[in-house]
Amino acid sequence: MNADDLHLHYGPRTIFDGATLAVEPRDRLGVVGPNGTGKSTLLKILAGQLTPDGGQITRAKGIRVGYLAQEHGDPGEGRLLESVLATAPGKDQVEARLHEVEAELHGTHDEEEQLALAQELADLTARLTALEEDFAPHRAQRILVGLGFSQDDFQRPVKEFSGGWRMRAALAALLFQQPDVLLLDEPTNHLDMPSVHWLSGFLKTVRHAVVLTCHDKGFLNAHVTRVASLELEGVRTFRGNYDAYLEQRELDLEHLERRIEKEAQRKKELEAFVERFKAKASKARQAQSKAKAIERLEADRVDIPQVRRPMRIEFPPCERAADPVIRVEGLRFGYTQVPLFEGLDLTVRRGDRIAIVGANGMGKTTLLRLIGGELTPDAGSIKLGRNAAMSYFAQHHAEDLVAGRSVLQEVWAAQPDMAQTRVRSILGSFLFSGDDVEKPVEVLSGGEKARVALARILAAPKNVLLMDEPTNHLDTESADKLTESLEAYDGTILFVSHNLDFARRLSTLVWDVSRGKVETYPGSLGDYLDHLGQLEVSLEASLGGGGAAAAVAEVVPDDKAARMAARQEKKAKEAEHRKTLGRLTREIEALEAQIARLEAEQAELEATLADPATHADSERSRKASLRYEKVKAALEAAMESWTEKEAEREGLGPA
Repeated sequence: MNADDLHLHYGPRTIFDGATLAVEPRDRLGVVGPNGTGKSTLLKILAGQLTPDGGQITRAKGIRVGYLAQEHGDPGEGRLLESVLATAPGKDQVEARLHEVEAELHGTHDEEEQLALAQELADLTARLTALEEDFAPHRAQRILVGLGFSQDDFQRPVKEFSGGWRMRAALAALLFQQPDVLLLDEPTNHLDMPSVHWLSGFLKTVRHAVVLTCHDKGFLNAHVTRVASLELEGVRTFRGNYDAYLEQRELDLEHLERRIEKEAQRKKELEAFVERFKAKASKARQAQSKAKAIERLEADRVDIPQVRRPMRIEFPPCERAADPVIRVEGLRFGYTQVPLFEGLDLTVRRGDRIAIVGANGMGKTTLLRLIGGELTPDAGSIKLGRNAAMSYFAQHHAEDLVAGRSVLQEVWAAQPDMAQTRVRSILGSFLFSGDDVEKPVEVLSGGEKARVALARILAAPKNVLLMDEPTNHLDTESADKLTESLEAYDGTILFVSHNLDFARRLSTLVWDVSRGKVETYPGSLGDYLDHLGQLEVSLEASLGGGGAAAAVAEVVPDDKAARMAARQEKKAKEAEHRKTLGRLTREIEALEAQIARLEAEQAELEATLADPATHADSERSRKASLRYEKVKAALEAAMESWTEKEAEREGLGPA
């Protein structure tokens, strides 16, 4: 699939101006860029959902394209499982034609026509059988369970589910269809941690092209081998994962800066020569030659690419709170007569960074709201330590913004005693400057509203932060900057997030919320996931809902000694698998970085060899040719090694 010379404008605003992108077979392409650069728009164009003002989309004949938008439309009238099964490509047409042929066969007495129809009926039946094998119900069930649905959900009408669960149903249908090109716009939105973990494993088994946007840097790193960066100058592609892209972009910028510096120095020397000798007849020809060289430098001049300013977040030092910071005792709460929590006891120590995980509907957000005072418990107590003060970032923070206020007024309201210059400075850190601060909050985009909510927290910083999906609506770079700032924050943090990179880097403790209980796991989210083992295997084995730990528990023997032995053996195997996988991943990433450097050098040498001035200097031409052959051979060897290592990693399989 190719997008060539795309042009798109929304009023006076230019989204694309000659953008070009190729999607290769079995591609793993991540589309990145700040909010507002057109990532979702590009996917809509590739999916055929939006027609650009100019340019062309070409697709290989017969390929099927599947597209997951950030927002899903009408869910229809069907039940969950049947709605997924109904998306099997071509099945409806085959069944419809089969019924037509059966009717025609019963309605004709012509022997020759009967034979032809009987043959077509046999062919259609064979095709239908093949489709039912390729798109079997058990496969749809496995996908639905992996995305968090229970068997009881299979017969529920899709329209009964909330918006987030409808998005999961749409994703399940898309994965079930096995399209040739899979376009995923923020696929981890609306997923909980177990479902993100399952989806990550599933995508590694997909053998077709995948193009995705995602604000989770860890998810991007795990699933892309090429990056398309939407920049002010257009679309640039980089080989490697997201981290490799950041490194290569930095190297490119350094190389460009050195080139510009050298050209500026050369121009300065030429101008000095011209100025010194332009009046001397004996040097007139040389001065004229130098002047033409200056003109060529000007014509070939390159500029530093315009870089969008990233967010700058720096939390000030916190007042020290007494330890423990929070104590939950005998907590009881429910939205109905059946309590969601009962007799819950929890302790939060000073400096804890607690990741609250579990399946959707288990009460993660409810627990956070209870601790933050947004909800009142039916029984029990939540006590804060001396000097402990909390800030709460809600998942639906847009609802907390006051309509009619400007961005400046909204943030200033969080700390009315603060000088306006300081408020403006904070807003500048969150990319609001000039007239932007006077915008009414109701006209802001989702990403802008998230930045306003974060700016409010920074305007009135506390020593305990409660954060519910703080990276939602942020682009990858902004989510990374937020993570960095929270890593340096010296207070206590309790958070819910499906962003694996954010949660892995930040957490020092995990609370797994399931069936009214909260299990505590010391260590980071990575340690917790290692403890749970292969979540997708246990989910498929149990074919049921529940928390992550509960799903794993169903495949562990009841006997304590047997459980311990099984766990130790499993952990040993997983450790060896992780060691081998880690080694291969590091080797592959090193090779990808080497390939990127060699490709860049090869391109420079090709430009040098194409320059007539090079061939005017035989020694320079000889050296460039020799170097080109060496680089070409090294690149071929690196590509061969990369192919071997990638095949070895794919053949490694799950732990």
